[in-house]
Amino acid sequence: MTLDAHQHFWNYDSLRHEWITPQMAKIRQDFMPEDLGTLLRKNDIEGCVAVQVDQTEEETLFLLGLADAHDFVKGVVGWVDFRDENVYKRLDYFSQFEKLKGFRHIVQAEPDDFLTRTDFVQGVRHLSEFDFSYDILIYPSQLAAAAFFVSQLPDVRFVVDHLAKPDIRTGAIAEWSKGIKRLASFPNVSCKISGMVTEADWQHWQPSDLTPYLDVVVEAFGTQRLMFGSDWPVCLVAAEYKQVKDSINTYFSTFSATEQQAVWGENARKFYKIEL
Repeated sequence: MTLDAHQHFWNYDSLRHEWITPQMAKIRQDFMPEDLGTLLRKNDIEGCVAVQVDQTEEETLFLLGLADAHDFVKGVVGWVDFRDENVYKRLDYFSQFEKLKGFRHIVQAEPDDFLTRTDFVQGVRHLSEFDFSYDILIYPSQLAAAAFFVSQLPDVRFVVDHLAKPDIRTGAIAEWSKGIKRLASFPNVSCKISGMVTEADWQHWQPSDLTPYLDVVVEAFGTQRLMFGSDWPVCLVAAEYKQVKDSINTYFSTFSATEQQAVWGENARKFYKIEL
């Protein structure tokens, strides 16, 4: 099965989606499964995982509704408040939804030490009891805290979104490389090859700009802990869906068939426990 392990749906609202700046005007509109389905078929992708962008339980239920209505939406990464004293009860409630695979918090918008906070760590600890995973969304400056976070939670399955957003635009790589390799040293951590074009120069990026960063994560995680994600529709500010896919496809074209199958879907299927 080929899978896009990271994309989003929304009904655009200027207040709820205030993170979409004027420079990102191209995505100031609705993006729904009907829009993505055609792109997946054209690019030989059989399914996708829809990931939250709003930090509300309503968002989680919205995505689950879309997944129920569209078979190609194979999984959902939602949101709960892990700092809430009732988080166990909320996870118990959400465990009834077959397509809900895991959760995410937009940590990139939090202080750099956020992932070291005891209440958050304790909340995320409950995920393993329900066999849910956790998506780590951070900037490079938060990699040290992420390593501490993961070290406290050996029973939780983690995946790093967007390679932890290295600064591809400027070519900065050394400190990010150290941090991502430290995070990769934990065997329960995987990484999404996603969100790279939006960390590069939106107007002038080339596939070769991505290569040094791909080299690092391949060395750090191996091909058995990497998964493709388009980050559609956010990617559209820098590239069309096909351009994103083609750039990754070119990089992995010399890898073995088994390794390519792993990156293009098998790893995501296993991580998110998606049935064939």
